Amino acid sequence: MQLGAFSVSLAVKNLGASQAFYEKLGFKRFAGDPAQNWLIMKNGDHVIGLFQGMFEKNIMTFNPGWDQNAQKLDKFTDVR
Repeated sequence: MQLGAFSVSLAVKNLGASQAFYEKLGFKRFAGDPAQNWLIMKNGDHVIGLFQGMFEKNIMTFNPGWDQNAQKLDKFTDVR
């Protein structure tokens, strides 16, 4: 079953400090807008989202119809 791209959305208190921390672990900025308080970061196929002031807790995220590079999948199971 192909559920789409999986990522962990992290509720962070300081976006800049969190970005610097994950960059030290090998993650690189993939998408997002720091001016809007969010970033998507990748390390290989591993994807995390950093969100400041948007969520109270961390969230597991599936993006139906996308692969780990945000490219459209031909076939997928939409679990929404």
